[in-house]
Amino acid sequence: MSEKQFRFQDLEIWQRGAAVSGKLFRLADALEQRRLFRFAEQLRGATLSITNNIAEGSGSSSDADFANFLNTARRSVFDVANMLILLTREGYLEDAEIAGLIRELEEESKMILAFRRRLKS
Repeated sequence: MSEKQFRFQDLEIWQRGAAVSGKLFRLADALEQRRLFRFAEQLRGATLSITNNIAEGSGSSSDADFANFLNTARRSVFDVANMLILLTREGYLEDAEIAGLIRELEEESKMILAFRRRLKS
């Protein structure tokens, strides 16, 4: 699909969220291969929630409504980061495996917050 059809596809916060999602899906696949099915499923769900809420919010009829969806997307970023940190603390993942992902999630969180603030101005 080369032609953009939806507003959210033009949003940098969605594009970056989609990029990190690919990495997180591959990590979930690796967890699944290690028979950590519940962790993989939870990680995929929270990961999808980031871009899903940005996309759904972009279809809102008001900035206030869009801002609520952005809040949910940002909370999902924190959800994913929490899972990665806890999985590392429990020895299921290595610090080196998640360091870059944590940085990307932190940047995504900041970008969502900045975009949300611009909506309200």
